[in-house]
Amino acid sequence: MSHPLRWYKALKTQEGRREGGAFLVEGRRAISQIAKCCPESIREILVDDRPHHLGELPIAVSRVSAKTLQTIAAAQNPQGVLGVVHLPPETYSDSLPANAGRRVLLLEDVQDPGNIGTLVRGAAALGFDGVLMSEKCADPFSPKSVQASAGSVLSVWIRRSALWFAMARALKQSSFALIAADVSGKPLGRSVVKAPLVLLLGNEGRGLSAPSLRLADRVVRIPIEQSRAQSLNVASAGAVCMYVLGAGTGTIRLRDGDARAAEAL
Repeated sequence: MSHPLRWYKALKTQEGRREGGAFLVEGRRAISQIAKCCPESIREILVDDRPHHLGELPIAVSRVSAKTLQTIAAAQNPQGVLGVVHLPPETYSDSLPANAGRRVLLLEDVQDPGNIGTLVRGAAALGFDGVLMSEKCADPFSPKSVQASAGSVLSVWIRRSALWFAMARALKQSSFALIAADVSGKPLGRSVVKAPLVLLLGNEGRGLSAPSLRLADRVVRIPIEQSRAQSLNVASAGAVCMYVLGAGTGTIRLRDGDARAAEAL
């Protein structure tokens, strides 16, 4: 271990992560995903004294006692493998990347860390380039968010900022179409939206704010069987929207049956 134990334990808090410039990744599969995507970002790998089949990793591992690793890990029953990874310094910046890409996911006040991580994972898997978050969103680099992202948290750029609305407006001014998902919208899938685009998703209980809905170029909804389920979880809704919108941006090639299903939504 290259730091005192208290330094590693502090990485479970947002303040500790920002001060230390690092975050924790728990589990072999999540660390392997980080190693595939950004091997240079891994600072240290800690394993307990059990045998582990880790495969190829970019740096040597350090062995610690199971008790020490359990003290550092956020999970109640850690897998025995822990990565310490550089925190991207621009995450909390008030400026967009120089190249934002062509597909951006915007999250307004999504507060559950599991939803944040699942949405980041979906954005990475479905060809979105970045995720813009309001400052009231859960921290994307908290242990629960990172775990839910399955190591995909460095596969897209991330901004979490109090100036998120101004950044969304800047994207609109630079020719991005802003598509909001809300129960008041028109059925998703009736027309193709070409990139560049921003998909807006709101808080688990309240949805999107009135200013966000006014900023949007289009408001869409996913028709569901409300007699069977009142609503979709924001992470599930986000995945559906990203998949269908991706069909119109060249990200995903739909088969005929899939295209008909998307049109029926």
